Amino acid sequence: MTTALPARVDVVVVGAGPVGCALSLLLARHGRTVALLERHATPYPLPRAVHFDDETARILQACGLGAELPALSEPATTYEWRNGDGLALLRFEIPAEGSQGWPGANMFNQPDLEAWLLEHIGSAPTVELAWGHGVVDTGQHVHGAWVDVEPAGGGPRTRVEASYVVGCDGANSTVRQLLGVEFEDRGFYFDWLVVDVALQEPRVFDPPNLQVCDPRRPTTVVSGGPGRRRWEFMCLPGESLESLDEEAAAWAFLAPWDVRPDNAVLVRHAGYRFRARWATRWHEGRIFLAGDAAHQTPPFAGQGMCAGLRDAVNLAWKLDHVLAHPDADALLDTYDEERIPQAAAVIEMATALGGVICIPDPAEARARDEQMAPLCPPGSSTPAPPLPALTGGVLAPSPGAGELFPQATVRAGDIEGRFDDVVGAGWRLVCVGGPVELEPDLDRWFSSVGGRCVTLGQDLHDVDGCYRRWFAERGVTAAVARPDFHVYGTAATPEGAATLVLLLRRQLDPGPGRGGAAADVVPAPAGVLPAPAGVLPAPAGPVDSRR
Repeated sequence: MTTALPARVDVVVVGAGPVGCALSLLLARHGRTVALLERHATPYPLPRAVHFDDETARILQACGLGAELPALSEPATTYEWRNGDGLALLRFEIPAEGSQGWPGANMFNQPDLEAWLLEHIGSAPTVELAWGHGVVDTGQHVHGAWVDVEPAGGGPRTRVEASYVVGCDGANSTVRQLLGVEFEDRGFYFDWLVVDVALQEPRVFDPPNLQVCDPRRPTTVVSGGPGRRRWEFMCLPGESLESLDEEAAAWAFLAPWDVRPDNAVLVRHAGYRFRARWATRWHEGRIFLAGDAAHQTPPFAGQGMCAGLRDAVNLAWKLDHVLAHPDADALLDTYDEERIPQAAAVIEMATALGGVICIPDPAEARARDEQMAPLCPPGSSTPAPPLPALTGGVLAPSPGAGELFPQATVRAGDIEGRFDDVVGAGWRLVCVGGPVELEPDLDRWFSSVGGRCVTLGQDLHDVDGCYRRWFAERGVTAAVARPDFHVYGTAATPEGAATLVLLLRRQLDPGPGRGGAAADVVPAPAGVLPAPAGVLPAPAGPVDSRR
């Protein structure tokens, strides 16, 4: 960490919250130089987000936090919605292990997660983190972009040049305002009081995560991570949020839950207004938006931070590829094409869930209960709404394209673990039934972009049979997985798998001369941070010498 600003880097990331830190770490793993700028002098010390899903856990694993996640979080297996009389309206049973190799829902304390992200940032030799430096202007030219930065306490303005700038600077994003980007706003918003406590003694809450859909006071009661709980109380018509946002009011709201000053510590109470909106465009030329700067999601699906981490992993591999292949800069347009519809669908889902709880009118609540309660009899569960797949962009239309490729337990020799820890993340051609032979030129190209071919039953043992089931359900024998874990495409035959890689080459490098000599392709960097222990040895090949 430093306060000395570099004159030029590959990417300037504005905002050192979870999204900015994750993006910086993912870029650093490709050897990219990053200036991470944060206008505040220190990390924010209080909890905000409290949930991440299994896809987000896999992204954090790619950032190097796989070993820390189990201690940082606790799984959430039940999420129940009840009316004011305690009658169940919705009951989500969440898998203890999702398709991405982690619990389907994880509750955590954001300052703890950020501390570990910053610990890894401090170990990344290509990332310079500057606290107390706010961006006051940004712009671009044909060969790059820039930001003007001022110290928070006053001082001379400094310009940092970069190839690209990414604004991860929150809902009140300076970068977004400088770009003049507007929102698509769904007009769904309510004021709530959020109260976080640390419990002095362990307690069992049943269900562990609950929405109380009571028109007298819609309330959220969920885990805030190990040893912590969160309550949220909706501000009713005729009330002012200012009158609720007092310590005495917070304790009064907690008293019916047997939470008192003698058995809990009040960590935070704060009023906030959630929104349901997304930016109409997420980049302009070389300047991008990510996280809350690009979208804000109602909290009822726990997808706010998750959506921002999806932005980071989607954008990181694309920036890395275009930095190596400048003629392929059209690839960056797929960031908007892929992420805006996906994020908008998640916001719509969270809005629909919010419409169930945010009902202060008793008659409307009774009508809701009469409609919903019969659909959730005792002992039943509600299918969780599926998160949307990618529907456009860098895809080869085929069974499973746009889905998340699973991460299950595999074994290579004496090493057993999650797929990404054993094989590594990146472009992966995964096959069952036998290896795929690529033409030498195509094989060299695939290796140059970090691609690897992996054959189940030969290179890897599919410990739980997860992959064989996945392939069988889709009627295919090969899949190309992207660096952000989405399926690029699938094929039923080895010949079809080779064609997939050829199509990928044409999509990634469509400029003049691409698709021919391997000399047109810049080798992918080997990376500057250590690979996870036990990773399969990568095939020998050229090492990037840009650094």
